[in-house]
Amino acid sequence: MSKKSFYISGITCSNCAQSVSDALQSVNGISSILINQKSGKLTLEANRKISEEELSNALPKKYAIVPQNAQAEPKWKQLFPLFVIFGFMCLTVFSIHVDTLNAEAMMIDFMAMFFMVFSFFKLLDLHGFQAFFKTYDPLAATIPFYGWIYPFIELALGLCYIRNLVPKTILITTLVVLGITTIGVVRVFLQKRDIKCACLGSVLNLPMTEATFIENAIMLVMAGSLLL
Repeated sequence: MSKKSFYISGITCSNCAQSVSDALQSVNGISSILINQKSGKLTLEANRKISEEELSNALPKKYAIVPQNAQAEPKWKQLFPLFVIFGFMCLTVFSIHVDTLNAEAMMIDFMAMFFMVFSFFKLLDLHGFQAFFKTYDPLAATIPFYGWIYPFIELALGLCYIRNLVPKTILITTLVVLGITTIGVVRVFLQKRDIKCACLGSVLNLPMTEATFIENAIMLVMAGSLLL
């Protein structure tokens, strides 16, 4: 009898844990299943070797096995793609406005790139994004359809900022959309849950960390300052 542990993203409640447990019952050789719904840790006892691929194939689509190496990597390394994207956006904005350094224009262009780039990654796998997004966004959890249209909302906001069409309604929409998500992020931290961040969709495996909160906070501050 062998015992092995994995981490499953997407588990947010007892019903999620039960769904995962029920799905894994179909895997031949598993004799015991124990799931920690707060951390997403899955502990299995089996009379044969069970591969991650076999478990992944048995799981419903909204759940995924977090690679073992991702658990061991430091946060900065896990979030390296996010840092690179933000670095490129900052460099681009600075290059465009290096002659004037107009703060308002720089914020508008940065927000335009933020929404365009982040919506692009979400739209690469809309189904995967929606599955992860509803695990922490309060509105997407209550109204699943919101998770499907969220990337298109970001895309529309990005186009508005690119065209410099930034009336108060657009800024208020930005504050509401990002504010709701930020509430969900804070709730994840308070509950000490380990889940996947959907900010870059399901294409890149990013954990929910303090960087996610900081990313949203920066955008909220920019939108708020433009509104004043």
